Amino acid sequence: MSKHSEACCTIPPIVTEGYAPKGRYIEVDGLKTYTTGPSTATTAILFIYDIFGFFPQTLQGADILAHSDKEHQYQVFIPDFFEGKPADISWYPPDTEEKGKKMGAFFSGPAAPPKTTERIPKILKALQTGQSNIEKWGVIGFCWGGKIVSLTSGEGTPFKAAAECHPAMVEPNDASSITIPIAILASKDEEAEKVKQFESNLKVAKHVETFPDQVHGWMAARSDLADSKVRSEYERGYKTVLTFFHEHL
Repeated sequence: MSKHSEACCTIPPIVTEGYAPKGRYIEVDGLKTYTTGPSTATTAILFIYDIFGFFPQTLQGADILAHSDKEHQYQVFIPDFFEGKPADISWYPPDTEEKGKKMGAFFSGPAAPPKTTERIPKILKALQTGQSNIEKWGVIGFCWGGKIVSLTSGEGTPFKAAAECHPAMVEPNDASSITIPIAILASKDEEAEKVKQFESNLKVAKHVETFPDQVHGWMAARSDLADSKVRSEYERGYKTVLTFFHEHL
């Protein structure tokens, strides 16, 4: 068994419904931002959500990252890059022409990667100003957020380690430019050959694992936590990320 399956942390029982977030909302560079974790923590994680925004499963994941590793606690920040107008979860999967058009328009509009990647340095600068005790940063992205992680983990990145969970738009050529340790947790729905090529192109410390019975989105908004198997793999996914960050942050 991979050492990344070992618990470096104690994750509280997963709440299947009615989750009460532990954090609060602040404004950062004009964006509503969920923040969680002890303000005394000197390591922070930029958490880039999926296209569906602030879902309970996503906020619970941020709280898990912030509080579960007692030796390495983190301040976690989730900026609302879509400014209150995320994609509608009913559009996924885009199995009709209408859904496909709506998803396509969203990805070429609010979710166009350059719009987000250009904003990240300003967000980090604003957070660093407000939280002067932060000494280093990690980054994690889910689905669409995974693509943003790939694009912001190259030469000159402000991040020390990265993770992508069920990443969207997997492009093997992106991997060649990544300069920091990275974990990739894929679902059964990502194109297996592209994930394999992405892994082979990485030149950094890495942990690449596919969760073969989980759907795209199982660690974020599309997670059906009422299903015991999904709940178990959601927990294992976050433990895997925490172990990776424990080692590389």
